[in-house]
Amino acid sequence: MDLLTSMQVFVRAVDKGSLSAAAEACGMSATMAGNHLRALETRLGTKLLHRTTRRHSLTAFGETYLARCQEILRLIADTDTQAQNQQAVPSGRLRVTAPVSFGSEALVPALADYLAQHPQVRVELSLSDRTVDLVDEGFDVAIRIGTMPDSSLVARPLAPYRMMVCASPGYLQRRGTPRTPEDLASHECLAFSPAAGTSWHLKGADGERRVTVSGQLQINHGQALRVAALNGLGIVMQPAVLLEADVAAGRLVALFPGHELGSRPMQVVYLRDQRSPKLRSFVGFVIERFGA
Repeated sequence: MDLLTSMQVFVRAVDKGSLSAAAEACGMSATMAGNHLRALETRLGTKLLHRTTRRHSLTAFGETYLARCQEILRLIADTDTQAQNQQAVPSGRLRVTAPVSFGSEALVPALADYLAQHPQVRVELSLSDRTVDLVDEGFDVAIRIGTMPDSSLVARPLAPYRMMVCASPGYLQRRGTPRTPEDLASHECLAFSPAAGTSWHLKGADGERRVTVSGQLQINHGQALRVAALNGLGIVMQPAVLLEADVAAGRLVALFPGHELGSRPMQVVYLRDQRSPKLRSFVGFVIERFGA
């Protein structure tokens, strides 16, 4: 006989006043309830109840044992409740990886709201522009930019990662404002890639243009390119999330407003077999905040 079930039968028999009532409350037959009580008394080597055909009463040891059983069953119920709450409430460490520009300019400010909503979650954010292996490097979730290859990861789409072309008012005053994509050939363009022959893709009413740009300065970091543009060193093409605050403040001027600049798909990705409350809460938050 299962010891905890036998304890429950004993406690219910005392509470309900009869074994038949205890059996009904425990979802078993009266015979099975009697077997549980006898097994418990055999285990203990003493009687717990004085039983007659009409009533039963606790023995002296039965009174002591009843209190212990009630305490044990209460502790088990409390532990079960705690475990269920732990599964329902997002909590614990959540390891997140994201691209540098999106992570620093968009995700970090948004985390203030997420952490306020889920105070029991501890976020560890790693910013990197390389593709991080979630399994090998122990991450729960990633923000990824670009077309996703076939994989075992779940990918939930977010709003496309838009680009902007900008320059400082001082640069434009000094060098003039390019009116068409072809005008970029005569301007200092701040390229992200150190490779020669960097191309910028723009789409206007007259079709798509892929323009080769060049300049004296090339930097492999988006935030540094932004600072270079702010200091009048040239024209920059970078993600809108990195530049739009400067445009709104007048520190940079957005160029080619009639053109659609290149954008890239963006997703939040995670392992297919992960379903923890902290992961679900974070993925839902990111989709709500940055979704299409």
